[in-house]
Amino acid sequence: MKTVIFWICVVSSCPGLARVGPAGRQFPPDFLFGTSSASYQVEGAWNEDGKGESIWDRFVHRDPPPAKDGSTGDVANDSYHKYKRDIQMLRELGVNTYRFSISWTRILPTGFSNYINPLGVQYYNNVIDELLKYNIEPIVTIFHFDLPQSLQDLGGFANPLIEGWFEDYARVVFGLYGDRVKKWITINEPRETCSEAYGTVTSAPGLNFSGFADYLCAKYVLICHASAYRLYDREFRASQGGEVGIAYSASWYAPATDSVEDELATELKRQSELTIYVDPVFSEEGGFPAELSTRIAQKSAEQGYPFSRLPAFTEEEKEFVRGTADFLGVNHYCSFLISATKNLQENPRVPSLADDVNVGLVIPDEWPHSALSFMARSPNSLFNVLSYFNARYNKNITYYITENGWAVDEGLEGDRIANYRDNLEGVLDSLDAGIRVKGFMAWTLMDNYEWISGFSVKFGLYRVDRSDSELRRIPRETAFVYKEIIKTRQIDHNYYPTTKEMTIDDGL
Repeated sequence: MKTVIFWICVVSSCPGLARVGPAGRQFPPDFLFGTSSASYQVEGAWNEDGKGESIWDRFVHRDPPPAKDGSTGDVANDSYHKYKRDIQMLRELGVNTYRFSISWTRILPTGFSNYINPLGVQYYNNVIDELLKYNIEPIVTIFHFDLPQSLQDLGGFANPLIEGWFEDYARVVFGLYGDRVKKWITINEPRETCSEAYGTVTSAPGLNFSGFADYLCAKYVLICHASAYRLYDREFRASQGGEVGIAYSASWYAPATDSVEDELATELKRQSELTIYVDPVFSEEGGFPAELSTRIAQKSAEQGYPFSRLPAFTEEEKEFVRGTADFLGVNHYCSFLISATKNLQENPRVPSLADDVNVGLVIPDEWPHSALSFMARSPNSLFNVLSYFNARYNKNITYYITENGWAVDEGLEGDRIANYRDNLEGVLDSLDAGIRVKGFMAWTLMDNYEWISGFSVKFGLYRVDRSDSELRRIPRETAFVYKEIIKTRQIDHNYYPTTKEMTIDDGL
């Protein structure tokens, strides 16, 4: 009930959702500011220099192509050849960290560690060394959606053997780069890895095997994460002294009304989309959330299955996964109100997560909406997410905001600026509340290949001129605002770049 009362107060006191925090607050001197990217979305060079085929390479070449604009990531932003320009942009912004991912098949073309591709190894050596040359700390994601197609042909994250394959891959990258990389993210967004890729057709490999494959994936992707963490503990931590965490997509969900039914629906939604992946790592009990597990077991029995479609962790597996993170990465974009009675999906597929949970999403008209219909921002949403985690897990967890951004159409840059300012105010609120937030990474450095949205969705601090053969990168107004926040380590809601600043051809 406290959550509902809190939300009513917040919404009623924030007309237009414009919010400015107390003046003079500053980010700590050791706070990390950066940007994030992913290998498939920026690198291109999809079949160059010995790289193997990933599930996204296979997926985008289907006929018809799955991307809304018919595009592929074959070239993307050509960061494979233009990484020095990308790092120059980071220097222009003044960031002190950059989060990027390694392409599994660029390092291990077959997916297995029987052959390590020297040209792929050298590419990431070049990127890491160039970052460190300018005192920009690399934060490296080991897996960001682009699983080797060879492993997917064997079942991917629905096959228990994936644990060993992922551990082998992690051992290779820890060994190659751990002397310079001190912050690792094992898995980016387990929810999207499983629900979108295995339960629907909206992400590679598009299995559309809902209610089974997505639940198998939920278990084994977390065991893969834990296996990499345990490996680092055993073989690398003493000599390398780094940290290993995991990054979750974390939307904020709140009850649409103060009814008991909406409260319960909200908790079920949180468990099905968020804590199903967080509880096994961060909760004291370990394993999947209790209410969700009970619901899926009941639905499975009603459908005639002699077992729950959600595979439980054994006690040994719970212990293996529990506590396997030095930090929690938060990718935050969206907010929703949850209803037990309104906007329920009609005739959801059976079996599926939608049918198992069956709650309605409500997005108030007054909330700011992005260029993506599902992406809306509620008051204090990032602060609410971090507060929820802190309350649920009752631990002094270290957090990094590993992604945050806003998709807008050209000419609506003020919306993107407002989003960053609002969420960074949420970080300051969290710091004031004693929550250990150590860094913020904007999504993203430049417009890139946004999965099935292709190039039609623009998140970048820099615009990429796709009509130019060199894919020229041009800073947007938001880039100047972010640069000013980094420089002053505070949020000035009155600052906007001058016309003179905005008329330069390239760079900040």
